[in-house]
This record gives sequence, structure tokens and C-alpha cells, in this order.
Amino acid sequence: MKRAHFILYVRDQARSTRFYSTVLGVQPRLDVPGMTEFELPGGSILGLMPESGIKRLIGRTLPDPSGAAGIPRCELYLIVGEADSCLQKAIDAGARKLSAVGERDWGHRAGYCLDPDGHVLAFAEDIDKA
Repeated sequence: MKRAHFILYVRDQARSTRFYSTVLGVQPRLDVPGMTEFELPGGSILGLMPESGIKRLIGRTLPDPSGAAGIPRCELYLIVGEADSCLQKAIDAGARKLSAVGERDWGHRAGYCLDPDGHVLAFAEDIDKA
């Protein structure tokens, strides 16, 4: 494996691009009709593709992602330095808070929200580094 791309299907590419630019604190490396890409630490890529685009690409064999609008379909779990401030930044950018940052039994302090398309977004930090 050379690299991993994680692609979220979104209703409004421009809205989601603005949201993730704010939340991640970076501009996309690619932003063209049908795909936006952000480089993530470690070499992974977060992609944003319109729901209609993946439906056109794959065709009728793919269940229509727009039918699950607002239903969490994935989680983007980000290890950050300041989980509380990152969670607040996401909320200020339009996310809906699900859970405050708190100690989790897997060794992180983590807080959760929903992005504008209903994907779960978590901000976590190591407890021993908090």
C-alpha cells in the first residue's frame, strides 16, 4: 500500500470544502468539480465527493447515498493537540456537538460532533499528553 484515500460523499461539495478547510486548518490540495482533497498527516488523503458524482460513476448497482442523508455512515477520528479547541472550531464552523471532550477508556480524551452531512467527526488527544 502506498497511500490511503478516505472519501466522504457529501451533498454540497463547496459547503463541505469550506467546513473541512476551517476544521483542518489547511486548504485543499485539489478542488475541482466532483472532488476535493485534503492532505492529512501521515500521507493519507481526505476526499469530498458529491453524492451525485459517485452515483453517476458507479451507476445503479450502488445504493443512492443521498437516501442516508444525515445518518452517520463513517467516523473521522483525528488525533490532535487540543481536542477541546478543535471540537469548538468544528461547532463554530457548523458541526453539531454530540459529546464533549472527555476521558475514554482507550487512552484518549475525545469529543464528537457531526459534520454538515452527518459524518461523525472526533477530536482526540492522548491522556498522558493532555
